[in-house]
Amino acid sequence: MEKCRTKTLVLPEFRLESGALLREVKVSYEAHGTLNETGTNAVLVCHALTGDAQASQWWNGVVGPKQALDTERYFVICSNVLGGCIGSTGPQSVNPETGHPYGSSFPTVTIRDMVHLQHRLLQELGVPNLHLVIGGSMGGLQAIEWAVTYPSFVRHCIPIASAQQLSALAIAYNDAMRTAITNDPAWNGGDYYDGPGPLQGFALARKIGMITYRSYELFEDRFGRETTPNAASYQIQSYLAHHGQKLVNRFDAGSYLCLLNAMDHHDIGRDRGGLQEALQRITANVLWVGIDSDRLYPSVEQRACYEALLRAGVKCEYAEIASVHGHDAFLIEAEQTSETVKRFLQRVEG
Repeated sequence: MEKCRTKTLVLPEFRLESGALLREVKVSYEAHGTLNETGTNAVLVCHALTGDAQASQWWNGVVGPKQALDTERYFVICSNVLGGCIGSTGPQSVNPETGHPYGSSFPTVTIRDMVHLQHRLLQELGVPNLHLVIGGSMGGLQAIEWAVTYPSFVRHCIPIASAQQLSALAIAYNDAMRTAITNDPAWNGGDYYDGPGPLQGFALARKIGMITYRSYELFEDRFGRETTPNAASYQIQSYLAHHGQKLVNRFDAGSYLCLLNAMDHHDIGRDRGGLQEALQRITANVLWVGIDSDRLYPSVEQRACYEALLRAGVKCEYAEIASVHGHDAFLIEAEQTSETVKRFLQRVEG
């Protein structure tokens, strides 16, 4: 596992898609490897909902020396998204104009905003173009947005277990999680940073999320109807409680809602004449990857995304990860994910 120190870029200001202006914007990032003399080996990894810039840690087996995204060959960059809480500016950040956390005053952030900020980061790092942009789940939303927003900047694109526009099912799950947080009295409309915050509601939201990230088969095989040692509850209940508390200890509820909202409103066809017209902007080679047991972004939706790209004339391939792990298989099945990415890169690189 490769170690890399997280760095922070500070931009004097950044204009959002909504027109809001953020000042002293921080972008937390990690860069592995070296940009070659021609600037043609840069790879951008986009993280999922509760991820961070440390791609070599959470995607060990995919990012690192001699792995699919070989840091001895590629210059691999990953940044914490705008609206996040792990080094980049988000609702918990101090507003330089007030000296207090943004809280409820933090403006709406879109997937496009995240991509535009990543583009600014790459410019600051001297990256002239991307050999590849890749990401799973919310990271996949960013990856395909990259291919549409900056077509001449991106040569290859791999969205995994993702979408071109969020489905009604995904929005429904996000709304259930959002309600769990906002119904907690400690939410206080988003202005809770002088206290503990909506811990119970946030933990409940994560429980809902974990149910969507796993499959029926996995839950049955791992837990079934087994109870805890004292028979006070079922093991599946203990599992969900553990993951709820684990996220509460490391993430911010305000950021969680900020990013859920960005995902809900993601639609690459918005203000571009619709989905097909937007897809026609893409010049990159695309590998769209689904997961056969994914309940959040089901494989039928993944194949539909691939077929939409074909109709738009995009050079595109489709691959599917076979796993009992559900949506999170792209993180858990590192070997299979790595081989899928390797095969694609070997083909397009000749």
